[in-house]
Amino acid sequence: MTDTIISSHKKEVVLGFERPFVVIGERINPTGRKLLAAEMAAGDFSRVILDVEAQLAAGAHMLDVNAGIPLADEPAILAQTIKLVQSLTDVPLCIDSSIIAALEAGLAVYQGKPLVNSVTGEDESLERVLPLVKKYGAAVVAISNDETGISHDPNVRFAIAKKIVERAADHGIPACDVVVDPLVMPIGAVGNAGRQVFELCYRLQRELKVNTTCGASNVSFGLPNRNGINAAFMSMAIASGLTSAITNPLHEEIMAAILGADVMMGHDPDCMRWIKKFREPPAVGADGSEARGRRQTRRRSTS
Repeated sequence: MTDTIISSHKKEVVLGFERPFVVIGERINPTGRKLLAAEMAAGDFSRVILDVEAQLAAGAHMLDVNAGIPLADEPAILAQTIKLVQSLTDVPLCIDSSIIAALEAGLAVYQGKPLVNSVTGEDESLERVLPLVKKYGAAVVAISNDETGISHDPNVRFAIAKKIVERAADHGIPACDVVVDPLVMPIGAVGNAGRQVFELCYRLQRELKVNTTCGASNVSFGLPNRNGINAAFMSMAIASGLTSAITNPLHEEIMAAILGADVMMGHDPDCMRWIKKFREPPAVGADGSEARGRRQTRRRSTS
């Protein structure tokens, strides 16, 4: 079985086929968040601190860090954000940027073994990102598209993923350090988007033997009750072999679906994590002590 180890300066998280699902918190990302973008560009990271605290409290195992702000100094802001987040928590990080200079700036200050997000099957991307991944001893998210765009054929996406894994090996990066993103399309626009991902996850695990991740919330774009769709998708994707996802841990439906899927997959021994999360606390008596059950308080007959 393939294990992908991601670490901070003192904590490891492991992605694996027989391991609990790994939740990568998506909130530290200014894309679509105008207020956060303005604050980060101005050097105000108070909202980032709140996002770190909230995501960890909700159960995130890792955090994605993105500083993609138009017209801003992304390399400097990304490096500053990574140093800040690592000062606040010991969970590992996913360094997220499409700018090579930003990736290198983030990698240079990171303490541990991060997950780099991302490389595609485009030759230019492969030749620019993979040497960085090797230089800093990181793992990398491999997105299954190339110069031709995003194919609706799962076989084409699989072939691109295979190409990336093979090219990574040429750079001395083992398959266990390549985490493939099968690409989640909006189900409202592409009716078989879910089945595409489920088929790919199954093949990626059994044929390429690599771990997987995705931007899970993409599947519900444009639909009402997005969390309901996301939760259904998450459970089915985990059953198909998905081992991690970049998602919002603040949505309780999604986190419950993930915990429940871990139970069903046998990745939560004795259901202990589920019980710890959802077991009702004991009732409290009028005097503040735990109330005893009826059987305990029933008086014995003296006759």
